[in-house]
This record gives sequence, structure tokens and C-alpha cells, in this order.
Amino acid sequence: MKTATALSVGLLAALGFGGTAAAQNTLEEVVVTATKRSTSLQDIAGGASVIGGDDVGPGGIENVRDMAAAVPNLSIGDQFGFARVFMRGIGMTSIDIGGEGSVSFLQDGAIIPRPAAQLVGMFDLEQVEVLRGPQGTLYGRGATAGAINLVTAKPGDEFGGYLTATGGNYGLMTFQGAVDLPLRDAWALRLATKIEERDGYGENIFSGEDVDDRSAQAYRGTLAYDGDGAVSGALSFQYYEEDDRNFAFHYFGPSQGTAGGLPPAVPVLGGRTIFDVGGDFYDINSDQEALNERDGYLANLLLDFELSDRMSLRSVTSLQDLDRFLRDDLDSTDADLFGRNDYTEQSESFGQEFTLNVDGDRMDLLAGVMYFEEELYGQVLVPLNNICFLLAPATCGTPIGDGLNSGRYEQNGDVDITAYAAYAEVTWDLSDALTLIAGVRYNYEEREGTGTFRFDAAGLDVNTDQDADWDDVTPRVTLQYRPDDNMMLYATYNQAFKSGVINTGSISPPLDPETVDAWEVGIKGSSGDGTFTYGLIGFWYDYQDLQVSTFINNLTLTTNAAEATIYGMEGEVVARPLPALEVGLAFSLLDAEYDEFSDRLGNNPDGTPRVLDLSGNRMPNAPEMKSTLHASYMHSFGDGSSLILSGRYMYQSRVYFSQFNENDVAQASIGLFDASLSWASADGLWEVTLAGRNLTDEDYFHTGVRFTSTSDADRDPLGIGSALGYPAAGRSWGLNIQRSF
Repeated sequence: MKTATALSVGLLAALGFGGTAAAQNTLEEVVVTATKRSTSLQDIAGGASVIGGDDVGPGGIENVRDMAAAVPNLSIGDQFGFARVFMRGIGMTSIDIGGEGSVSFLQDGAIIPRPAAQLVGMFDLEQVEVLRGPQGTLYGRGATAGAINLVTAKPGDEFGGYLTATGGNYGLMTFQGAVDLPLRDAWALRLATKIEERDGYGENIFSGEDVDDRSAQAYRGTLAYDGDGAVSGALSFQYYEEDDRNFAFHYFGPSQGTAGGLPPAVPVLGGRTIFDVGGDFYDINSDQEALNERDGYLANLLLDFELSDRMSLRSVTSLQDLDRFLRDDLDSTDADLFGRNDYTEQSESFGQEFTLNVDGDRMDLLAGVMYFEEELYGQVLVPLNNICFLLAPATCGTPIGDGLNSGRYEQNGDVDITAYAAYAEVTWDLSDALTLIAGVRYNYEEREGTGTFRFDAAGLDVNTDQDADWDDVTPRVTLQYRPDDNMMLYATYNQAFKSGVINTGSISPPLDPETVDAWEVGIKGSSGDGTFTYGLIGFWYDYQDLQVSTFINNLTLTTNAAEATIYGMEGEVVARPLPALEVGLAFSLLDAEYDEFSDRLGNNPDGTPRVLDLSGNRMPNAPEMKSTLHASYMHSFGDGSSLILSGRYMYQSRVYFSQFNENDVAQASIGLFDASLSWASADGLWEVTLAGRNLTDEDYFHTGVRFTSTSDADRDPLGIGSALGYPAAGRSWGLNIQRSF
């Protein structure tokens, strides 16, 4: 039986304490591999969560964004078709091609560099491992906020598998399946797929077409060898493609300080927003259809060498490709106005890492080297249709106006990335109760960009060729103390480094790296009988040179504009008082504000810089409070079959999507309730699950963006005056039937 409880049994693991045993009164141990050694979750000196593979699928964690409801201090949205992942207030703030997040995203230990590629791969997984907090020693270049590792299911040594079909509202139809095929001489093959079709959550009133629909498919084949000898390994190849109208821009309303919404010229063209024509929360009214087309592959080779009883070596080799096109309507009206955005991205990357583990009597060593290279191409193209109505209405219909209207805004270029690193970490048992962990990593990264930036309305057509390189050393020191077998206390200091950035075709100069100094203390423990686990963590960060994007004068500018102090607390409790009952609570408190942040908003009439001091503003995607309560109850019938009822309630306080802390580019506090009812046959071969999400039908956004200044006096003269964003799904339900064999 692959999933006995969507949303129930593995939610315990999602909260960070392990899975459940359906017929037992104890909590199972969960092993984490994202630490680059096999480590019990309860032994990790830091914030960590594991989502079991049984909970990845219909009724459970169906996509990357769903993880946010189950993991403390994790916030995930999508914007321009890429993942915006935040941990403890730090994450993906750039909207340029070339920008990268602050959370290292991996599959089977291999870096997935492009945020757009991080939205795929959530199928047929063994587990998802989340390390909260800087991972400077283990992962380096992009792990100032943490790391997420998708561990794919590997072939078994017996024939077997499962088939799953799901139907639900919005015309949802999903098929998933996997099969293990044992081969000769310790070889085995696993084939897995996920095919998803869904109608749109809303409608484009202008055209009558669906928006935010889903048409996607993914396939993975894994060939594994395990001869119980000195060498084992797995070669996997994953292909995915999407072709739908997902990731449509939705109009929030006029940005703060713009009394009339769009500029006065827009009504001349008959441009109307969704508020003018009426419609549902999920509808848009745009002359441009939202388009999402992407495909790519990920090939991973894992090789494990047992060099001796106490020494092992792991090799991770990865080859990846991403090709995507996205179109949306920046002005969000039914007028053919400057605002259609064509977004093209292509990436090819190669990664290689070797990790050595040595187990000693009282001292263990972990050491490694890594190499990574990527060839990235990006184009952002905005035809300046009818821009004469905004710049010079009197010229419309004349050669001058026609010249303005035939122009374009375009960022077009390549960025070549090369990175390498070496690291070592020692774990030393100073006594039976006290352990010291000390590590250090050297990071080097270089980027070379070639391209052009063109904005005909402003008379700009410039070369953007530039290159830069950076290096850094990031240390870690941790003390762990175990007063007894059921309690562990720890204190950690570490540094982390996020690489500098060159965006494709951008006039922004190379960005310096982000750096963080982090202190963390915590306690983890369990009851002696294994029916109760708990954890409490406190942390304090000092961030320097945060990379932040601003849209001003119709230009996207990303700068090292900010310093921040972040501190907070996380707590988790899970109890299994009865074999049939499990309850859990996770919460996080976060104070994340800019210490220093002066954002340039163009120039004053006299030519001097116009600067807005944002010091003291709350950081984007950093709610002050988040809590999740879950419970599940299982009833066993006399014939051995079982029925499981489970539910989860998540509360999140207000979230700002912009550094300007505007209420119209924010999400007010929300409470979301999910529930499921699952029946499993006595032999474990059949399972039927009815699951519902957002059962109270809350209307809310998971991310947003703004395209103007913050007041009429400071407002950009070409700004379209719009707050735009992406709504999350309303009430949804699905019936899932699974047959295992």
C-alpha cells in the first residue's frame, strides 16, 4: 500500500518528527540524507522537516507550493512561471532571468539551478527533506536560507508498483503510476509517470478562454545496481513538459498612491480591467492570452563506493536542460497597450560532486569537492504597442507616433556560470554527552554575461557585456549536548554565501554576493515510550548585501540594496496517545525587517537621485506568525481494512509581497482547512481517498508584484499603475483510487 492516508500518516514527518506506524503506539524514526550522510531527523542540530513519499500525491503534497502548509517558516509562491521559495524571511526576490533563490533546491543531491525548473518533479518520491537555516558548509553558493532535497523512489528487488487515477472539480484528471522491474545480476528498473489535466480556475472574459489551467506530463526512468558489494548506484532520467495557460497575471487593483488606476490615456483605447467588466476572483480581462510552454530533462547518476568498513565515497553527476516560453499581460486590460510580456529562458547545466565519509571511533569526517557550470539564455520582450497614447498622445497617427509604437523593450543575452567549491566537516565526540561539529567551505564563482538592452521609448540600445567573479569562506561551529537518550540541546554559529548575479540583458551592474552570519539554539526530544516528540528552536541572523529587485521607469533593476536582522522561533509537537490517534502542532514566529534599505526610484526634476528609505519595513514573504494543527484518526474493521479521517488547519498572518509594504500588494491573514477520508483494503492493494483543500473557500494570493512608485509625487511617469499577482486555488476536491500490485 503506497498511501494509506493522504494528509495524515506522513504529516507527522512533514512536521519534522517521522512517520507513523498505523498499528503501533510509537513514532517511527526518519532518516535524512540532505546532510550528505544518513542522519536521524532527531539528531540534526538545526531546523529540519521531512515529508514522506506517502504524502506526495493526490490529497497530499501535490506540488512544490503545497509544502508551505506543512513546514514552519516556509513560504512558496510562483511568479513569472518560476518558484519563489522563502525560509525564515529570505528567498527569491529577483524577477530577472539569471536571478536565483536563497534556498538550494536539489533532486537526489543534484542542484536544480533554475527556479523555473523547481516547479516540476513532485511525483513518485521517497521523501522530501527540508533543512531550514543557512547551509553554508554543505551547499554553499545558494543556501543562505536553507535547502530542499527531493529524494526519488528507487527500484525495488521484486516486481511491483501502483496505478493511481484522480478526478475532481475544475475538470481535474490525473494519472500517476510506477512499476519496478527486477533485471538480471542485481540490476533493477523503475518507470514512473505523472499526467495532469485540469480546467482553469478562472476565465479570460475578453476571449472566453480558461486561465490558470494545467496540462502537464512527466516521466522518469531509474536504473539501479546493488550487488551487495563495494559499488552500488542509480542512473535516472526525467523528462517533463507543460503546455497551458497557467501563471496568468491577475489585476489586484491600482497601486497605492495612484488614484485612477491606469493612466488617463488608457480609457481612450477602451482598456478595461476585470473590475470594469465584472468577473470572479480568478478571472482576468486581457487582450493577451496567458501562455506557459516548457520542457526539459534531468539526468542524475549516483554512485556509492564502500572503500572500507569505515570509509565511503559518493559521486553525484547531473546533466539538466530547460526550455520555456511564458506570455502574460502586464497592463491587465483588454486594450492592446504596451504591456504584453514575452519571457524566454533556456538553460543547460552540468554538475559533479564527490563526498567522502569517514567514520572513526570518536571522530567522523565529511569532505567533498564540487563543480558546476551552466549556459543560460534569456529574453524579455515587450512590444511597445500604442505607447504613443502614454508618452505623446498628439503624435498618435503620425510617423513619430508610429515610430514609438513600433519599438520594443527587450533584455536579450547569455550568462555563462562556473562554480566550484571544497568543504570539510568534522564531528568529534568530546564525551558521551558532548559533541563538537566544525566545518569550513571554500566557494568560488564566476559569471560572464553578453547581451543587449533596448528600450526604444527611452532611446536606449546598449551593450550589457560584463563579467565578475567572487569567492568566500564559510565556517560552521556546533555544540550538541545530550543529558540523556531522549533529549538533545545544541548551539550553532555558521556563515553562508549566495553568489553574485549577472542577469541576462540587464543594465544592472553585477550584484555582489549575499552573506549571512547566523546563530541558532534549540532543543529536541521525545518521551521514553516514543509516543511524544517535541522541538523548540530560536535563531538570529545578520544579513548583508541582500539582492532586491525594483521596477521603476519601466525598468527592472536589481541591486544590493539592503541589510537586515532576522530573529524568530519555531516549535513542533507531535503526540500519539492512542494507536488510532495522532495530533500535532507546529508554529513559527518571525521578526524580519530591513535595517538599512535605500531604494532609488529614478531622479528628481533637478536630476538628483530620488531615494526612498525603507529601513524598518517588513521583508517580503515573511509572515510574523504561522501555525499548523493536524490530527488523524484510524478505525480498523474486523476484516482488516481501515478507514482514516484526517484534517489540517493552517493559519498565516499578513504577508507583504513588496519591500514597500503596500497593503494592495499583500495578503491579509488567512486560515486554510484541508481534510481527507481514506479507505484501505486489508491486503493493502486498494485505496480510495476523498480529499478536499481550502474547504472554507478562502480567496487569497500566494505572491504579487508592483510596477509603480509609492505616491503620486514619486510615481514613475510611464508606470502602468497596477498591482498584479497570482491567486491560489479556491475550494477543491478530488477522489483518488489507487491499485497496488
